[in-house]
Amino acid sequence: MSKSETIKTAFKAAFPVMMGYIAIGLPCGIMESQIGMNWLMAFVMSMTFYSGAGQFMIPNMWLAGNPIASIIASVSFVNTRQMLYSAAFSPYFEKVGKRLAFLFSATVTDESFGVNMMQYQSGQWSAWQATLVNLFSMTSWGVCNALGVLIGDALAIPTAIAAFSMTSIFICLVLDQKMTGLNVFVIVVSALGVCFFKLIGLAGPAILLGALLGVAAGMVFRKVVA
Repeated sequence: MSKSETIKTAFKAAFPVMMGYIAIGLPCGIMESQIGMNWLMAFVMSMTFYSGAGQFMIPNMWLAGNPIASIIASVSFVNTRQMLYSAAFSPYFEKVGKRLAFLFSATVTDESFGVNMMQYQSGQWSAWQATLVNLFSMTSWGVCNALGVLIGDALAIPTAIAAFSMTSIFICLVLDQKMTGLNVFVIVVSALGVCFFKLIGLAGPAILLGALLGVAAGMVFRKVVA
């Protein structure tokens, strides 16, 4: 596959995520402007930190008066789920150079994980294509955050709408998966797990624990069915 074709297919795969980031990145940038960040700071943070959930948490916790140590600890804990993403892709990167593997693992996040995993499972997909999906998604996220800061308070978007926009992206990614018995079982167990952990007061690590529960349940399901 030529370089131009590689770039074109990666951009096509990342495009829905990039469009979804408009609805999320703009309000995130508006919130960042409220704590004194300028557009360049928001862009640099988005390109180096690249965590939608984490970047929403930072201004919320800052405006609530939480100490910096508490913000760092909370955001770091929420983002521990991203360690699972690189591990999930390890079979596809066994023969890939260390630099490219590092770049991919440093830029993968929730949405690009879903897109790339779907591409790998549905057909031919390369490490370069997967990394470009990450970079396209990350760049669009950074640009949208920077624009959100520039817009500032001129565009008032309720937080509830922004939160649903993020949720809707995950719903679309789930619906794009092949609804095999294994996938349905993992999705249901993971969703119920997140709800359960939130009900018992573990709202912070609920997503991570729910995901781990879903992975464990999927491994057991595959072993029993096989």
